[in-house]
Amino acid sequence: MESELSRRTFIQQVGTTLAATPLMFSKTYAASDVVNLAVVGTGGRGTSLLKRLAEVGGARVVAVCDLDPERLNKAAHLVEQRHPVQSYADHRKLLENKDINAVIVATPDHWHTPIALSALLAGKDVYVEKPCSHNIQEANLLVKCAREHNRCVQHGTQRRSSAVDMAGVRALQEGLIGDVYVAKAINHQLRGKIGKAPAEAAPAGVNYDLWLGAAPLRAFTRNRWHYNWHWFWEYGGGDFVNDGIHQLDVAVWGLGLDLQYPQEVVTSGGQLWYDDDHETPDTQTVIYAYPGKQIVYEMRLWTDYKLEGHDNGTIFYGTKGKMEIGRGGAVATTLDGKVTAIRPADYGIQAEDILTNFVAAVRQGDPLKLNSPIDRGAVSTNLCHLGSIGVRCGGIKLAYDPKTATISSAAEANRANALIVREYRKGYELPYSS
Repeated sequence: MESELSRRTFIQQVGTTLAATPLMFSKTYAASDVVNLAVVGTGGRGTSLLKRLAEVGGARVVAVCDLDPERLNKAAHLVEQRHPVQSYADHRKLLENKDINAVIVATPDHWHTPIALSALLAGKDVYVEKPCSHNIQEANLLVKCAREHNRCVQHGTQRRSSAVDMAGVRALQEGLIGDVYVAKAINHQLRGKIGKAPAEAAPAGVNYDLWLGAAPLRAFTRNRWHYNWHWFWEYGGGDFVNDGIHQLDVAVWGLGLDLQYPQEVVTSGGQLWYDDDHETPDTQTVIYAYPGKQIVYEMRLWTDYKLEGHDNGTIFYGTKGKMEIGRGGAVATTLDGKVTAIRPADYGIQAEDILTNFVAAVRQGDPLKLNSPIDRGAVSTNLCHLGSIGVRCGGIKLAYDPKTATISSAAEANRANALIVREYRKGYELPYSS
C-alpha cells in the first residue's frame, strides 16, 4: 500500500475536483470512549450493518431510523437484545439528538447526500453507503462540506478494506503482471424482471411524501418501494451504482487513478431484455480513457455469474499476465502459465473491515485513517454517473471537466449537463450549497 506521506498527499489533493481547504480534524474521542452511532435506513443493507456493528469494538448503536414502521420495529428489536435504543421515523428529529456522534446512511440513494450533509452540519461524522450521491453535483458538495466541517466521511466501497484486495493492489504495484494499462470492471448477473405495478395507497404508517423527498410527486407503487426503487432514475442509478461501483472502484484503485477523471468517456447501453417498469439499463458498456490507461465497465443483468470463469470482479491486464480480483479472492496468471493466488500474509497485510476502520477514525478524529474517504468515493460515484449520463443521452462520447463540473465534447452536451444536477422539490432542498 502507499506510504503514509503519499496517502496524506492524496487526501490533501482533492483540489483536483474542488478548491482546496485547510484540512483539520474532527473531535477526538478518548480511547475509553464509545462512539454513539445512529443507523438511518434499516432495509437489507442497513440491517446487515446493524448486525456487523454489534461486533465492532468502541461502537454503540443508540438510534435507528426508518420510514417503514415494520422495518423500524425489527431493527429496534435487533438492537434492544443488547441494549436500549431510540427509534425515529424522521431523520431530522434524529439529528437533533446531541448524544449521537456519527450517522450511518443506508437509505435509498436519493436521500444519501441530503442526510449526510444534514448530519455534517449537525456536527456528526458520517458513513454513507454507495453511491454517495444521486448526481454529480451532490457528490462534489459532500466532499466540500466534509472538508469545511472537518469530519470523517467514509464511503461504503468496502473492498478497499478487504485484505485480499489490498494485497492484489500491492502485487500490481510491485509489478507481478508487468506494466498494467487496462482494467475491466465486470458486473454480469441475473436480475429478474419486475413486471408492471399499479398505483395504490402507500403502506399504513408510511410518510410517503418524506420518502419521495426531493424527487417529484409520484403515485405509490410496489415497484417504487423496497429495493426496486434502484431501477428508477428519480431515486437510484440502476445496477451501475448499486453493484458495478465496487468493481469500478477497484479498477480505479488498482490502476492508481484515485482522484483523477478520464479525458473521455465513451458510452453505450440500454434495455435489451427488460420490458417492464425498469427505467435503468440492463446492458451497459463504458470506456474511461485516461492518459496511457483505460478502464472498461461491462454490465449484463440477464446472465448469471461465472459464465467467463469468474464472478463479478475486476480484471487487470499487464504486459506479463493478468490478475482477477473479485468475491473469490485475487488470482494472477502470468505468461509462463503460473497461477498465483494472492495471499495477504505474503504482503504483510492485515486489514480491519470498513466499519471498524470508520469507528477507529472517528474515535481518533482523523479522516486520514479512513480506507474509503469521501473524496475517493465521490470520484468513483461520479464515474458511474458519467457513464449513465452518456447512456441516457443516447450512447455518446463525453468529456467532463472537474474544475467547472461541466460536460463538453458531447452531441447532447446541454442535456448531459442538465443531468449533473437535479431539481429539488419545495421543502426538500439541500441544506448546504457551494
